[in-house]
Amino acid sequence: MLKRFLVYWNAISTRDRQHVHAEMGKVRGLMPLMMQHRNGETWTSDDRVKLIQELRALAGLSPYLVPILLPGGILFLPLLAWWMDRRRTDREIS
Repeated sequence: MLKRFLVYWNAISTRDRQHVHAEMGKVRGLMPLMMQHRNGETWTSDDRVKLIQELRALAGLSPYLVPILLPGGILFLPLLAWWMDRRRTDREIS
């Protein structure tokens, strides 16, 4: 029963980790896009659509980032980095 729980927990963890990586990949172009307006350029309609999509993707990450924003949350950064490390599973298998 414990083994089944651990397998289930690992599957959930893997799924969530992949979700975070996918969402972070969507948000990479957010800063240059936001800085366009600050630098005096205007957003085109395509830029506005992309901006909305990236902000929605960022909102999907908020449950994972909340512990970092809590008091003492900086202490969770090493744990978050370990959890998100893609190479960790390769090292554990080897």
